[in-house]
Amino acid sequence: MQLKILVDNHTLIDRYFLGEPGVSYCIEIDDLRILFDVGYSDIFLTNGARMGVDFLDIDQVVLSHAHLDHTWGLQHLIQRFAEAGFEQIAAKRPALVAHPALFDPRAFDGIGEIGSLVTAETASQYFDLQLTREPVWLHPRLVFLGEVERTTAFEARLPIGEIRGPEGRQPDFVLDDSALVYLSDRGLVIITGCAHAGICNTVIYAQKVCGEDRVADIIGGFHLQDPPEDQLVGTVQYFKELQPAAVHACHCTDFHARRALAAVAPLSEVGVGLVLAYE
Repeated sequence: MQLKILVDNHTLIDRYFLGEPGVSYCIEIDDLRILFDVGYSDIFLTNGARMGVDFLDIDQVVLSHAHLDHTWGLQHLIQRFAEAGFEQIAAKRPALVAHPALFDPRAFDGIGEIGSLVTAETASQYFDLQLTREPVWLHPRLVFLGEVERTTAFEARLPIGEIRGPEGRQPDFVLDDSALVYLSDRGLVIITGCAHAGICNTVIYAQKVCGEDRVADIIGGFHLQDPPEDQLVGTVQYFKELQPAAVHACHCTDFHARRALAAVAPLSEVGVGLVLAYE
């Protein structure tokens, strides 16, 4: 499997890409091409083009959760598909894999809508929707986790805004948060967006779904941006016991959290332009 970072808060030094608070990765396994999250704007298209990504040849779009820094680029991808149609350029019709709550309206006081700007109805015109709470194997070695079980006492306790649906306003605990897991020869490669479910919960659930305890790498946002002290302490202790072979914490993981994790785990630099390969 090869993973290219198209969007992150940072870019690699001396690599002339664009960065923004968001996530987008291009994943290739055999002949399968997957776009995991689409960031906040259209820069995933710009960065991806520079890295040789053909967005008209994408087989699956996987969205980790609904928040704007992971889904608002979807309208720009749809524009790319529409323009290909105008010019009669061949393009695949990808599957769109996500939790069923992905398209629920959600808001944060003082900001307004922070969820997907694209509705399920619009998305269905360009993608084959595969919305599921259960794990789904996209490839014999790659699984979408669906709704992550939340078992730790120190994670995923606080809502972020609210969901506004037919049943009224409900606190949003981001139950749609999910991840991808690649079963490599050296253990699990866990690929997250923000890990609102908790990075430890996500790893625990990935081990359960895959029947594998070894962790080769964890890459993505860890939802450790100014976290409560007990959450950071609990996460650091968990990683100390887990002993993953590699860790690429990025996006919503602040310097204080990365410094604490680096004391117990092999933390590596991450940024737009990074390409990782796993057997």
